[in-house]
Amino acid sequence: MRSLFTLFAACCVLALQAQQQVRITRWDAIHTGNDLIKGRSAKAALQATGLPEDQQTMVVTNSGAQFWPVSLMNDSARQASAPYIGNYVGYRMFSFREDTVPYTVVMIPAKDNIHMPEDLRPTADLFLAVADVGLADAAPARQRPEISRGPRWKDRDQATILKPAEVYATYDLGSDAVARQALADAGMSIPEIEAVAFRSHERNWPDGIDTYEERSALISRFGKYKAFVGASWDDKVVLIVPVEKNRSMPKLMRPYVDIYLVYAKSAVSVKASRRK
Repeated sequence: MRSLFTLFAACCVLALQAQQQVRITRWDAIHTGNDLIKGRSAKAALQATGLPEDQQTMVVTNSGAQFWPVSLMNDSARQASAPYIGNYVGYRMFSFREDTVPYTVVMIPAKDNIHMPEDLRPTADLFLAVADVGLADAAPARQRPEISRGPRWKDRDQATILKPAEVYATYDLGSDAVARQALADAGMSIPEIEAVAFRSHERNWPDGIDTYEERSALISRFGKYKAFVGASWDDKVVLIVPVEKNRSMPKLMRPYVDIYLVYAKSAVSVKASRRK
């Protein structure tokens, strides 16, 4: 299934470029399950898109419950997740009517939604039937830059966080020219620098540590993060906290993409890599 999904995703690129990006504005507009997409009206609309038969089959398959994130599974779960559902990046695929109600099938691409909370993050491209009353066009479409997963960390020095509470949680690395130059000098590309700048701010950390109030109860455990030195400048250092090395961390602290922590140099201990 994974190889077929990958082929389908590649084939859909041109189709998506012509589709309007949309935002889901009402959690209760999402229809549970894929019975509507399997229905006669939706099938006719899907066929009218002109997609090859194998891609039409994949639309129906990837609308099934086995692909739904847990927090989309039912009304109560969606209601609890309402503040986050509007953050999905989605595209109109086709529209149809069911009992006079207009619906649109929205594609939620997996690679465009890695920013979503773990319980809402799709693991494959997802297709949802959404009542039109709960959809709004997003800002005028523009070419989306490739999302960088961030800089390499395996050949970098390992760091231990000695003073967890001294993290610069709201540091605006992106606007610090000296910091950006340090990242460039450390071999990072512009997309990698942007990824570090974006995910070094608390608002883009895992749900359990993205505010001071929530983080306070867990801050002592920051010392358990397996971290690597990304770059240093002045009296600061930015640490890479990779997903691969932190899967055993508590769920509320576990990164779903590599995150970055800015500390004072005096708050960490650095162990030189043997590969250097």
